Amino acid sequence: MNKENDILKWFDGEISTEMIQQKYPDEDFSTLKKASFYTKQIEVPKVDAEKALEEFKTRTFHKKEVKVVSFNAQFFLKIAAILVVLFGASYFFFFNNTASYNTTIAQTETFFLPDNSEVVLNAQSELNYNKKEWQNNRTLELDGEAFFKVTKGNTFTVFTDAGSIQVLGTQFNVKERERYFEVQCYEGSVSVTYQDKKTILSPGKSFRVIDGKVIDTKDFNAENPSWLAKETTFDHVPLWQVINELEIQYNIKIEAKNVDVTKIFSGSFTHTNQNIALQSVTIPLKLSYKIQGNKVEFYNYETK
Repeated sequence: MNKENDILKWFDGEISTEMIQQKYPDEDFSTLKKASFYTKQIEVPKVDAEKALEEFKTRTFHKKEVKVVSFNAQFFLKIAAILVVLFGASYFFFFNNTASYNTTIAQTETFFLPDNSEVVLNAQSELNYNKKEWQNNRTLELDGEAFFKVTKGNTFTVFTDAGSIQVLGTQFNVKERERYFEVQCYEGSVSVTYQDKKTILSPGKSFRVIDGKVIDTKDFNAENPSWLAKETTFDHVPLWQVINELEIQYNIKIEAKNVDVTKIFSGSFTHTNQNIALQSVTIPLKLSYKIQGNKVEFYNYETK
């Protein structure tokens, strides 16, 4: 075991890399170098080798003589660590095919899919797809809101908890939040499936569901969703949905005290100034607000 002992000494720093490479010039140490780094991060349990050996000698199985094989516990543990690293790396590179993108409060992210389709992910959203299957199966899972510019090709499908959206090549926005689902088509055509019923959207058309109920919407003529320009726009939506978006963009918690959160709101708020955003929502609804840290209270004028 001269070679194994030398490798152990090299792991422990007793032999330099240059020295062991000179002694074993035909050995490929590239993999061992990687394993050496990771095994040094692992705390090896202390073993009383002499005690363990004596206990092993005293054991018998079915009264047959047992041949005792001497081994180095430290060497065994480090080789086991190497195998863990190698198998872990193999799994990561060969079996983990899921690509994931996510954003936090007040964050957006732009990225490109393998077919060069562009995706812009709005705040507090997550998107996943299978890299290996993408060429033949362009499907994604979305939780939150995203704007898509899809290159032409085979069918492109976005799945959400509320419904699915299918296109060939187009530009569209999907918003799937708690109790709210909306798809807007900006270019081409979009097929929206909700509760097994399909709806085809052309440019300027929307499909919206609030609290499980399909809501009629007006046509729009915007080229892109407003949130790409750091502004959120609403057209006849309940106040509770506006409050949810304010909380996502500003990392605040809003309490609507004695306020009817089913009030309908049409308007917009900026993502760059919290006070202006709060005023943009409360003033049209004849509400006021007060701020305490990251907590905001909405209230009616007459209650204060």
